[in-house]
Amino acid sequence: MPNVPGLRSPYLKVGRLVYFGRMLDKIRLHAAGKLPPDYVGNLGKGFDLRCCSFLRVPYDELKAHVLAHSPSDDAALAWAEQRGGTHTDEECEVWCDFLMKRGWRDPAGEILARRIKESGLEGKPILTMFDYLDFDEGRDPAATRPWEG
Repeated sequence: MPNVPGLRSPYLKVGRLVYFGRMLDKIRLHAAGKLPPDYVGNLGKGFDLRCCSFLRVPYDELKAHVLAHSPSDDAALAWAEQRGGTHTDEECEVWCDFLMKRGWRDPAGEILARRIKESGLEGKPILTMFDYLDFDEGRDPAATRPWEG
């Protein structure tokens, strides 16, 4: 897939959570007609669904709130936590660790291997789905190490 301006790495955090900011980017880009068609079919599914399930907020409600109120990323997260309840630091750590390692020695590994091949990314240091997303969109997570930010 191409580099999508305005779509951040899944590794980058909003508050204590990875991926949440990327989901917000996808919501906003789609509403602006700037999200590539390849992404549209997965809106509210996959990692989006997992993130909303963790937050205990339905994706459609989060999407409606973000589009109606144009909140900052931090304000959108605060709204979601108010609706679904807050999480402990440990719960957030476990969530982040789970998502950042998805595809590495787990059932998603088969999907990851297939996507790497389909995208012609064999030989890249891709260990997880987050790595794959970054390489597929033209970022090199091994060089930039976004999980340290």
